[in-house]
Amino acid sequence: MQRFAKIWIAGAVACLAALVLAALILPKSFGLTALSDVIQCLLLFSCTVAFIPRALQSRGRLRLFWILMVSGMGFWLFYQLFWTYYEVWLRAEVPDLFAADIILFLHIVPLMAALALRPHAPPDDYSTRLRRLDFVLMLVWWIYLYVLIVIPWQYVFADVSAYNRNLNSVYLIEKLAFLTALVVAGLSSKGGWRMFYTSLFGASLTYAASSYIANWALGRNIYYSGSLYDLPLALSMVWITVIGLLTTAGEPEAAGPRTSTFHSVWLARLGMIAVFSLPLFAAWALWDHSIPERIRSFRLVLTLLAALVMGIKVFVRQRVLDLELLRLLTQSQDSLANLKRLQAQITESEKLASIGQLVGGAAHELNNPITAMLGYSDILLATPLSPEQRELAGRIGQQVRRTKSLVASLLSFAKQSPAAMAPVDLNTLLRTAIKLTQAQWQTNKIELHTDLDMEMPPVMGDSNQLLQVLVQTLGNALYAADEAGNRTLTIATKLQNGIASIDISDCSAEEAVSSKEKTLGSAPPDPDSLRPLSGLGLSACQGILKQHRGRIFWENEQNTGVAIRIEIPVTAPAVQETSGSPAAGVPGMWQSQPFA
Repeated sequence: MQRFAKIWIAGAVACLAALVLAALILPKSFGLTALSDVIQCLLLFSCTVAFIPRALQSRGRLRLFWILMVSGMGFWLFYQLFWTYYEVWLRAEVPDLFAADIILFLHIVPLMAALALRPHAPPDDYSTRLRRLDFVLMLVWWIYLYVLIVIPWQYVFADVSAYNRNLNSVYLIEKLAFLTALVVAGLSSKGGWRMFYTSLFGASLTYAASSYIANWALGRNIYYSGSLYDLPLALSMVWITVIGLLTTAGEPEAAGPRTSTFHSVWLARLGMIAVFSLPLFAAWALWDHSIPERIRSFRLVLTLLAALVMGIKVFVRQRVLDLELLRLLTQSQDSLANLKRLQAQITESEKLASIGQLVGGAAHELNNPITAMLGYSDILLATPLSPEQRELAGRIGQQVRRTKSLVASLLSFAKQSPAAMAPVDLNTLLRTAIKLTQAQWQTNKIELHTDLDMEMPPVMGDSNQLLQVLVQTLGNALYAADEAGNRTLTIATKLQNGIASIDISDCSAEEAVSSKEKTLGSAPPDPDSLRPLSGLGLSACQGILKQHRGRIFWENEQNTGVAIRIEIPVTAPAVQETSGSPAAGVPGMWQSQPFA
């Protein structure tokens, strides 16, 4: 314990000892009254200031908790200053109908609000705005209760005995509610927080007992300021000072979500109980004929006004709750959509894994006959042949070697092994792919037109794998063009923003691309017009392009034909010379979804 805190506590205990000695030695006099009132002001000032360092050292909900504690003690101090003003400064008796009594009554409300914050528990999902509205609703209800029961006997129909009786009854109800809240908070906490709540419960119980003892003495006309009946009150003040200086309550403790939800539900229920109590109070005011008519009318009008005010607050609270529920619903929908996307990705990954196993097994089985075919083609070329036969045998060997390369790529895809990266000329690969598919486009009588960017820089990649992608893609494009009855296919390469793109389209598709660029801009096309890439070879292409940080777009419409775009980032030097990044996409290209 710090030395300053020890001195502080010693001073508070000394003040309590001075009160005890004065009550035992000094007779009833102005000096005893002044000493008692001043010491009680000092002790209440000590209670208030003792919690201020906690508020300054904390943040968020903890800071608000300690600020509410300081506010409750401050109200108590403010009331004692009024009492001291009458007895010491004016040297007069405190009026029986004391207007400042409402300050004493309300000083417990911030303390109950502090307990409602549950500083010992982690933050829950209960909206901060809802918590504040609940606090305002309960504050209005407590004020209404005081004005309903106490104020009429003070201003509407003055009656000292009825005023004191009703004030003590309402104040007792409030203190019992606060003690109950302390018990609930203590049972739901542990460690330093449980010790704090237990100590505060003991001090509050002592204070409640002191009020009862003082009222008992007043009823027998034996109470006066500074008497022994004030000692339990002063003891509770010293106790609260010690709590504020020595408490070890700090950061929130771990708590289960069920407890947090239970607390939030009961906060809302208490607010609804407060609202539903208004008709009961109105009925009581209407049917209680033992009170004057003016008080009955006052209570009815007050209840109607309270119903209006609390009804507005309930409406605002419901509006805030609706917005909170809408936010939670939106989050739930987003989470569900993300979950569905994740499930789709997992399903796709499982499919690719199955395809990889199938491809691996098939590729191993194909290797042996392909090796034999390659050997026979080489033997055939070594025999005497006519020029026409030698050309055909060479083509057989070329196709067998291409098939062997394709099988090797499929094995690489199945193993998901990294490709051997090296600078690759896409234009050269395209010419090779066109030559390898010559039999297909000549047989189907399809004309190929090329528009190659001769200044295209190389891309980093595996030439065999990229050739497989181009051959597979070009083969699919030729098949789609033949199905659509189009006899012209255009192949173009270009570089934009550090990305090398390969566009394969028939004439009608090319016109459609131009139209989309003019009218649609960056808006996405109709999803129903997209056709996903399919087939074992294209699945392999997907894995290859992923390794090369590339993407593929595919659109196949019945009226416009086929349009394919392959995007691959160029090597580092070319990227530095242009702006943008591979993730930025290509301006002017409609944003079809890449196969991923």
